[in-house]
Parts: sequence; structure tokens; C-alpha cells
Amino acid sequence: MPSDKLVQSRARALSSPLRLRILRLCLHESRTNKEIADILDLNPATSLHHVRTLVNNGYLAPEEARRGNRGAKEVPYRSTKQSWGTRIPDAAPMLVDTFLQEIEGLDPQEIQIIRVGLKLSEESRQEMMSRLRSVIEDYAMREPEEDGVATSLFLAHHLDITGNKSS
Repeated sequence: MPSDKLVQSRARALSSPLRLRILRLCLHESRTNKEIADILDLNPATSLHHVRTLVNNGYLAPEEARRGNRGAKEVPYRSTKQSWGTRIPDAAPMLVDTFLQEIEGLDPQEIQIIRVGLKLSEESRQEMMSRLRSVIEDYAMREPEEDGVATSLFLAHHLDITGNKSS
């Protein structure tokens, strides 16, 4: 069982939309700090600070160093998928912000959205959420498919403002 200090450190490491984006970038493909910085339009020193935080908390793993285009030593990093099971207190606003950053600049046709209003008993609501989580977890834990296309899914569930009133 991890110590409270370790749990807090891990939660803090995942409390940044930028770090979550770095994890997504390194999920299916190893990337160097320079590549991460270039993709996210960051100063490499800023990127390295976030990369090191993720490495120190077990969310990114360095791979074997390689030589870059100009002969410099480069270290590629890969997501460990450990973030999947980490609970972050009060994460909803940060996750929504991360989602909005990730879709910024995409053509509307590149985003598929499903929105539905339901009226369910607590038992049915819990069943639905459990089933959705099970399906998503099944796909999240699979190995990347060789001919696959990198894709992201954001699912949010909330009670309606009028959820406690009868209609």
C-alpha cells in the first residue's frame, strides 16, 4: 500500500493538463523531450520539468538512449499506463480543460460527440457507469494495434441541475 505522501505526489503529478497531454503523446509512441516540446510548443526546459515529474512518479519510463540527428544523446520516454488507475481528487475541471486543449484546432468533423439525457434509478445509473468503465478499461489496457490510429475518448457524467426534482 503506497504511503499518503506517495499518493499525494502521484495525484499532484497528474493535476496538470500539460502533463496529461504529455502522457497521451507518449502512450503509443516513444518521444524525446525535444519532440514533446516541439509538439506542445514549449520551451524544452519547461517540458523537461514536466517529463521528470512524470518519470519520478512512475507515469513515464525512459527508454534506452539513442543518438539524434546531430549526434546528441536523446532519451525517448513512454507512458507506463499507471495513470489509468490513479484517482485524482476534484479532477473534473482539470480533465475538461485537458480535453478542450486537446481538441483545440481540430475540424468539427474530427470530433464525434454523443450527448443524452437519461432518468435512471441509482441502481441503473451505477450499472451503466460500471459497464461503461469496464468496456473502456478493456480497450485502454490492450496493446496498441499495429495498423491502429491514435484516438482519444472523453466521457463525462453529471447529474442535471434539476436532477433532484420530479418532472
